[in-house]
Amino acid sequence: MKKCFLITIFFLVALLAKSQDDEKAIQKGNRYYKQQQFENATVEYNKAVSANPANTTAKFNLANSLQKQGKQDEALKEFSALIEKSTEKDLKSKSYYNKGVVLTQQKKLEESIEAYKNALRQNPDDKETRENLQKALLELKKKNPPKKKEEKENPKKKQQEQQKKQQQPKMSPKEAEQRLKLLEQKEKDVNQRLQKEKSKSGGGQAKDW
Repeated sequence: MKKCFLITIFFLVALLAKSQDDEKAIQKGNRYYKQQQFENATVEYNKAVSANPANTTAKFNLANSLQKQGKQDEALKEFSALIEKSTEKDLKSKSYYNKGVVLTQQKKLEESIEAYKNALRQNPDDKETRENLQKALLELKKKNPPKKKEEKENPKKKQQEQQKKQQQPKMSPKEAEQRLKLLEQKEKDVNQRLQKEKSKSGGGQAKDW
């Protein structure tokens, strides 16, 4: 019984030591993060996660430091894992928000909009999330402008018109030449008629500019 008691105490002491290790690594990582030394910050946050895999603060900070280094896919993976496993509303909201930011940077607007909506479901009072959602919606609207009313109502009609245009027979060179001659003849007739009218009325030729 005594031996078992000692083992239990030793186990608790070991857990406390591990807990202190991860907190120290987080604090060190935060200092690097504030100095914009994101690679060093990532190393420390990884140490904290290794010391205590259940430490959500270490995981959240790790995801942020990866995002700051432009490692967007890795950051998304970390944020998605936090969203899936976390039961804390505040942490879920922040993870969804940051996921939305990364997706916006990747020009994945539909996915970023969904992420911001989920963040608002966790925290409806988050003004910053609401603003980012509106920006993403506007950006998507610019990218995919709404179709005209006619196109919406009858897209088949437009398709048929395009097909008709494509099906119209092309004019042969001989036909084009005949049409050109007819136009030239018409123009000649009009000019002759105008000349006759001018000679009758005594009007002069128009001046050049």
